[in-house]
Amino acid sequence: MLPKMLYMARKAVIISIVVSFLMKITKASSTTTGNFSQEFDITWGDGRGKILDNGQLLTLSLDKTSGSGFQSKNQSLFGNIDIQMKLVPGNSAGTVTSFYLSSLGSTHDEIDFEFLGNLSGDPYILHTNVFVQGTGNREQQFYLWFDPTMDFHTYSILWNPENIIWFVDGTPIRQFKNLETYNITFPNKQPMWIFSSLWDAEDWATRGGLVKTDWTQAPFTASYRNFGIQVCEQPYSYSCSHEAWITESLNSSSLEKLKSVQMKYMIYNYCTDTKRFPQGVPSECKYT
Repeated sequence: MLPKMLYMARKAVIISIVVSFLMKITKASSTTTGNFSQEFDITWGDGRGKILDNGQLLTLSLDKTSGSGFQSKNQSLFGNIDIQMKLVPGNSAGTVTSFYLSSLGSTHDEIDFEFLGNLSGDPYILHTNVFVQGTGNREQQFYLWFDPTMDFHTYSILWNPENIIWFVDGTPIRQFKNLETYNITFPNKQPMWIFSSLWDAEDWATRGGLVKTDWTQAPFTASYRNFGIQVCEQPYSYSCSHEAWITESLNSSSLEKLKSVQMKYMIYNYCTDTKRFPQGVPSECKYT
């Protein structure tokens, strides 16, 4: 009888340890899909941002008085973020629709998608950038290979300790590697929130500010749906390393797709702008 009781007690201890371990893993990382009301707050715009369809749809609007924006309820260090967006249709010149990750303060880190509006019939410009400790100036810009106002398309940011990768409909368009071994800074110390906004930037957004916003077309509206968030919850724990995305990088096939997109659709790359950087382009450009 005693050996059986010892066996049962030992079994209970083992089960308790396993359950505790699994709970720690689950707490270290989380995956969220679907409901904007549960994961985001509309933070500005005086009613111009709306959550609709029981949390399944979010819209932002812009008029001459104000734009609007939303922010995630939580911050995280590293994440794999997807969201579907349908951009402002028609004459969107002067408007900017942004989707980005950012910390706060003068030495903030930031990872950007910005969509620069244009005249009817002219293409949007997709503007990407990275800020590390308050310093940006790492812009790459693209034309899209589709009309982003006709339907929803998926825009994704993968941010892990190895690299940052921007995706459009699952196709990689840009990669920013962790090159700290070469004394090049990388955003891996500051947790970030998810932000999005629709705002007026007519002084620079379209043809350097030559084309102004046509307010007779207002209100301008962008729509969002089907977001997915995989993050390491705070405080960051390396037990999150069981998630595949935390070590994901581009394989040879994905690198070929990235090179093809950049060859066909990239219209600006800071790494080749020697006029802007007469003393030499930033150091990370040597390794891309």
